[in-house]
Amino acid sequence: MTAQVIAGLDGSDESLAAVEWAAKEARVRQVPLALMNVEELPANPEIPLAQLSEAAERTAELLRTTSERLRAEHAGLEVSVVRARGRAAEELTAAAHTADVTVLGSRGLARMAGFLAGSVSLAVVGAALNPVVLVRAQDERIAPPGGLLVGVDVDRAPDELFAFAFAEAARRNLDLRFLHSWTLPASYGYAALMDPALGVDQSEHLARTLRDLMEPWRRRYPEVEATAKAVVGSPALQMVEASRDAELVVVGRRSRRLPLGPHLGHVAQAVIHHSPAPVVVVPVPVP
Repeated sequence: MTAQVIAGLDGSDESLAAVEWAAKEARVRQVPLALMNVEELPANPEIPLAQLSEAAERTAELLRTTSERLRAEHAGLEVSVVRARGRAAEELTAAAHTADVTVLGSRGLARMAGFLAGSVSLAVVGAALNPVVLVRAQDERIAPPGGLLVGVDVDRAPDELFAFAFAEAARRNLDLRFLHSWTLPASYGYAALMDPALGVDQSEHLARTLRDLMEPWRRRYPEVEATAKAVVGSPALQMVEASRDAELVVVGRRSRRLPLGPHLGHVAQAVIHHSPAPVVVVPVPVP
């Protein structure tokens, strides 16, 4: 694996936002930034050669001007350009396997409507062996966001998720919030309505469990202010709501090989589509 950050660039507002985010991430990590453009193989082989040539020239100019601007705006940042031909999802996924982080753009539908992650972004997120970040073109939140939010299942709390979250918070000097959401079993029935303490006690127990899981990482990163919270409710809805005031959201993806290809869980899907903040999807191996 090469120590670098990769950003997909196709000239859209979303990809330009991803490039800006990636440049800051590369500076924070003190690694080079690679701007990658994939020339999709033409669906119609009869497209005139002149038209293909014009598109190639526009792409070359976009990569040149963007790389020059980033070098000027981020003193000392090493910026390279990568051009590939083929299927965008396959080429970007292969590149993501070799990078510390890959950053892609995601399209917002409308105010607070969330992400519309295209098939390419979802394919890369679902298959990459390393973390992938999805960035919106615009952040329409009025209040400035802050902190790093991490969704955790205390029953399956992988080291990879803690390692990424604590290291990223330390690099960016961000507070860290871990959130676990749970629901009462159906067998509780009306007892849950009659005795709200049932949920409170279980939430406190789960929060303590989460703090215990965090403790080794707290000792490794004493400079990071980290908190844990367990709440009753749908994990997907709770994560989306909590992301409203986060600067960055981190979720895990179980990287098992499925016969039908890559798969994203429903929580990751919900956060990707509806979080107003950039979302990092961290692959975690299934034992």
